[in-house]
Amino acid sequence: MTVEPRDIDARLPAYLQLRDRLAARIGNGEWRIDAALPSENVLASETGLSVGTVRKAMQMLVDEGLLERRRGSGTYLRAPAFNASLFRFFSIQMPDGEGAIPTSTILSRQIETAPPTVSALFGETDSIHVQRLRGSSDRVLMAEDIWLRRSSFNGFETLAEADLGPLLYPLFLSRFGVYIARAVDDVSFSTADARIAEQLGLSPGDPIAVIERTAYSADGRPVELRVARGAASWFRYRSHVGPA
Repeated sequence: MTVEPRDIDARLPAYLQLRDRLAARIGNGEWRIDAALPSENVLASETGLSVGTVRKAMQMLVDEGLLERRRGSGTYLRAPAFNASLFRFFSIQMPDGEGAIPTSTILSRQIETAPPTVSALFGETDSIHVQRLRGSSDRVLMAEDIWLRRSSFNGFETLAEADLGPLLYPLFLSRFGVYIARAVDDVSFSTADARIAEQLGLSPGDPIAVIERTAYSADGRPVELRVARGAASWFRYRSHVGPA
């Protein structure tokens, strides 16, 4: 699927318009993690803009975390942090130590009519719904409901089981060319219904923490809504204010 820059305001300075166009090309999967982007001189020739304008646009993408400069090599897509970031909210230590990748068990994945909030977010009626359990070797820590933009991940529901690893974002990039540029996590608390209680080994009505993640591709479009639930007794939150 080709992604076009959306609503680029022609009144914006040229470097900002170019920044949006480059982000759209990243969103299209035009450039890969392991290949350098065209040089500033090449992009200047392609766009008819000055090298200084191209450099300013690319520096914005570097500052935003989409690109990284490698001395003597060029400019590359910045590899997203594919760690277990949602697990920072829970106090359970993974058996392999800090930074270990938790286990992943996908219970189901199918095309469904999206709930109204998901449909409004994606602007599409149908979505790919994934149910997954995450945890350590002997304990389920989180139950996840994941909604994927169908037009961005068409065919995900039919991928072979062997192609699905414990981390989805590398798969999104390698198989679908979708680069997850940023994500927003919202935390709230609720109680476990019968399904979640069974999955987490709790009793219905037990308190749970709910982490709702909205993930965005490089062109700014929401492509994933993930709702992760875990026992409230395991939940921890730490915030640093001021110098460490």
